This record gives sequence, structure tokens and C-alpha cells, in this order.
Amino acid sequence: MASAGCPDSLLHHPYYQDKVEQTPPSPRDVAGPEFPAQSDRISSHQEDDVDLEALMNDMNTSLESLYSACSMQSDTVPLLQNGQHPRSQPRTPGARPPQPTQPQPSPRQRVQRSQPVHITAVRRLQEEDQQFRTSSLPAIPNPFPELCGPGSPPVLATGSLPPSQAAAKQDVKVFSEDGTSKVVEILSDMTARDLCQLLVYKSHCVDDNSWTLVEHHPHLGLERCLEDHELVVQVESTMGSESKFLFRKNYAKYEFFKNPMNFFPEQMVTWCQQSNGSQAQLLQNFLNSSSCPEIQGFLHVKELGKKSWKKLYVCLRRSGLYCSTKGTSKEPRHLQLLADLEDSNIFSLIAGKKQYSAPTDHGLCIKPNKVRNETKELRLLCAEDEQTRTCWMTAFRLLKYGMLLYQNYRIPQQRKALLSPFSTPVRSVSENSLVAMDFSGQTGRVIENPAEAQSAALEEGHAWRKRSTRMNALGSQSPLHPSTLSTVIHRTQHWFHGRISREESHRIIKQQGLVDGLFLLRDSQSNPKAFVLTLCHHQKIKNFQILPCEDDGQTFFTLDDGNTKFSDLIQLVDFYQLNKGVLPCKLKHHCIRVAL
Repeated sequence: MASAGCPDSLLHHPYYQDKVEQTPPSPRDVAGPEFPAQSDRISSHQEDDVDLEALMNDMNTSLESLYSACSMQSDTVPLLQNGQHPRSQPRTPGARPPQPTQPQPSPRQRVQRSQPVHITAVRRLQEEDQQFRTSSLPAIPNPFPELCGPGSPPVLATGSLPPSQAAAKQDVKVFSEDGTSKVVEILSDMTARDLCQLLVYKSHCVDDNSWTLVEHHPHLGLERCLEDHELVVQVESTMGSESKFLFRKNYAKYEFFKNPMNFFPEQMVTWCQQSNGSQAQLLQNFLNSSSCPEIQGFLHVKELGKKSWKKLYVCLRRSGLYCSTKGTSKEPRHLQLLADLEDSNIFSLIAGKKQYSAPTDHGLCIKPNKVRNETKELRLLCAEDEQTRTCWMTAFRLLKYGMLLYQNYRIPQQRKALLSPFSTPVRSVSENSLVAMDFSGQTGRVIENPAEAQSAALEEGHAWRKRSTRMNALGSQSPLHPSTLSTVIHRTQHWFHGRISREESHRIIKQQGLVDGLFLLRDSQSNPKAFVLTLCHHQKIKNFQILPCEDDGQTFFTLDDGNTKFSDLIQLVDFYQLNKGVLPCKLKHHCIRVAL
């Protein structure tokens, strides 16, 4: 039997009794003692001894734990009914084991004796502490579990986090071109791009990534466009009490990334010869901080504390703006520092001739950030033409900010690429995608002959005239009547600016960027019945007069002496946005003024 050689105390242990009862009897045990098999009994006895040895170790461990529990808890169920451990009696080999004096316990008693001991007071306190901790505050995951020790929990303890600090807010007042203003509450870390997008949303404008925030100093006659990454609150801290922010369009903010050769003439850039005239190499030289490009040329420089201007040879480097004291020499001993780029910003002069007696209208200024209302420390410069001034100002921005400007230029393009194709317009309006088409046959064809395309454009204008004639015949008012819709409908358009002077229209074009195709329409000052189209092409501003003409008792508008006629100005603008016609370029961007 498997109980041979086992102490009597183990026979009364519940764990051992379960094991004995679950062990199935062997056929030899069932056969009885009349058929002994000595070798089998010896081998089985040896195997039982090995099993009993392991079982004894387990029992000793469990008994020690039970004894310790009994010492702490008086109401623990004893192992035996008398609470004592009977001694085992030795037996002779081959003798049968003595029968236990206690009767076999019932299944109900075995279940009672196999119940676990009571929970100790220490464990109960730990559970109460854990329950209080989890019910008071939600557990915060530890963001740095690798820094915790083996015993520390993966949850941050209460009070281990610093108190949250609310972001500071500040009110900023922004003006528009028509004089209206809006007070906006912004955070201290809001950039100029974020504020522009907020104003676009509040004003219900079209967000074409050309809106900008302008730092305007009327008492100094200076203004500049903020870079998209600049913090608005930080810039406002350097402004005087009379200074203000303007919300304005600027189509030429990143135009130099598209056509750098138009902004940097070959004779002004030192690196242009070394880069073999390549646009990509030219921009890389400016964006790479390890390269040393230079902008050089003659500028009119105003002497500090004086009203006189001197024409000097000036060169712009990463270290600053220098002037030569001896002709065009760029030797270190002949170069004198005019301004530093680090703590300064470049501005354009609004009225340089009137306020500073500048020799031309193409003035620029390098203003230190610490200067607010004083004009003594302003470094005033003046160029001969607008292209030269744009070159100096663009080079100043590139040398100061470098890759930040390129990242600002790429962010709107990356956001547009991430949008779904359903959110983008199906029809492209770029210049390269618009071609003249002929739909007179069963299938349309592209008109490749320029003369044929010109005649198709004229036919398009006549077709608009026929459509307007049919509309008049169906009951609309006569176009000759002064109160008709065709004579006033253009006043509802953003590109029409009413009765402004030529100088004012040129100023608006310059403020919103000298890019090809930027235009506006206004009333003519010389002819009360005519209008003027102001257009920018190759950084030059041109004016085209729109004259009224009569045909079959109806009034039309034309730009080319009656060859192409339009019933109203909206049809005229729509036509020249698709066709160049007699203009030097197509109408692409319109100047707009938004009321905040």
C-alpha cells in the first residue's frame, strides 16, 4: 500500500487523505495477500518512498504555516480534534500498519478542514489602503516606467505631479485696411500664422495662405510683415503705444521660393556665378548656414543724427550690414558695420520722401528691437528702384531666419496634400491647365494655333453679348437705364475699390505684393463713365482704361477699343482671368479689403 512507512499523523491530514482516496487500487491489492509478489512489492515500495519524501517536505512547509496561523488566530480550525499531533509508532517490516483510532472523517468534515485560514490583520489593512487609494483619485499611468524600482507601482502617486499652470492670455487689437478693428483674446504662445487663421475664420474669408499680420508704426513711418513663426505677444512687447497690427493680404511673402532669379539679380549676388545660375543652388546657399552668400550694391544711406544722405557701396552678410569707406573695396579694413541682423528687423518706409527726405520712394529701414519711438538709432536706407529694394529685404529675411522661412512656406502645402481629394476643387485654375477649346463639333478639341485661339476668345465675348441680349428681351431692364443691375453689380465685388486715386491704387498693389497678375478695378478720375484696371506685371504697375461703348442701343465695356465687348465688369474680369488678350498677363490675384 502507498501508506506503508508513512506516519500516522499524515493519515489524518486532509490533503493526504484526499490523495489516498483518489489513488486507484492496483490489481494485486485487490487480489489480496494470498498472492504475494515480493519483487513487485519491493519496487513499488521504493517508488512510494520517493514520493513520500517529496510529500513530506510539502507537508512540513504547510504544517509550519498552519502552526504560525494557529498561534495568531485562536479560532482557527485544529488539525485534529484533540489539537495534538500523535506520535508515530515504529513497525516491523512486513507488518500491517496500525489502524487509526479516530473514525474516518465524513466528506462534510473534510471540506471544513480544507478551508483556508482567516485573513490576517496586516493583509486586511493593505486591502483597505488600496481600496481608499483607488476610490479617491483615478490612477495616472507613469510615463517613465523604466525609472521605477521593482517595488514601486507603475502609477504616479498623488502629489508627485507639479501643479498645472494655465497658459497666460492677452487681448490684442487688430486693424483692417478700412479702419475697422477687432479685439481678439490670444494665448501667449500663439504665432502670427495662428492669429491670421483665427481672423480668417471670424471674418468668413477665404483661407488661401496669403493673409499676414503687419507690424505698423505710423509715427516712425515703418511697417513690416510678421513671419509666420513669430510670437504675437513677443512682437507686441517691442512696439510703442501708437503702433498697431494690421490684417492684410501679401501674395509675395514666399514668391522668392518660386522664382528666385526674379528677386536676386545676377550682378547683386556674389554666389550667383559660383552656382552657375541655378535657382535650386541659389536658394540652397541662402538656406545653408555654413555658406557665405553676399548681396552687394549701391544704396543711399542716411547718416545717424543728420538729415543728409550718402550713396555708399554696401554688402550684406550673415554677420551684418557693412559699407565700404573706399569705393567698392570689400577688404576688412575698408568695411564699416552699419547694422546687426541678430536683434533687428527690416522694415519698408511708408513715406520716406516726406518724413525723412529720402531721395526715392523705395526706402527701407533696419530697426533694432529695443527702439520704440526714437528715430536716432534707425538705420535708414534707400534703393533706386522697387526690384532692388525687394532684393535687399528678401536677402535680409533669408540670412536671418534661413530654414525657418522654408518651413513656413512648406507647411500650407503639406496641409493641403494631407487633405482628402474630395475637399480640393475638381477643376484646376492654374495657368498651365487652362487652354482654348473648340466644342463646335461632336467632340471637343484643343486649339493649338494662337491666331485661332484669339478668334475663339473674340467669339466668346460675342456669345456673352448675345446671352445678355436674350436676357434683356425676356423682360430685364434696359442697360441704358442708370439704375440697371449691369452698371452697379461690380460694386459688390472685392476687386472693385471705388473712387480711389492712382497713387492709392499703386500703394495697395505694393502692400499686397508685387506679383504677376495682381489687380484691382477703380473708377476713372479723368472720365466719370469709365473705369481703370490696375495690374502688376514683372514688379511694375500698369493701368488700363475700360471704356463704355454702345452697340444696337445697348451699353458694353471694352478694353481693346471695342474688339471684345462685355455687358458688365464681372464678365470682363472673368474673361481676362481665363484669357490674356491684350493684357501682359492673365488676372490672377485681386486686391481685397476685409472689414473685421
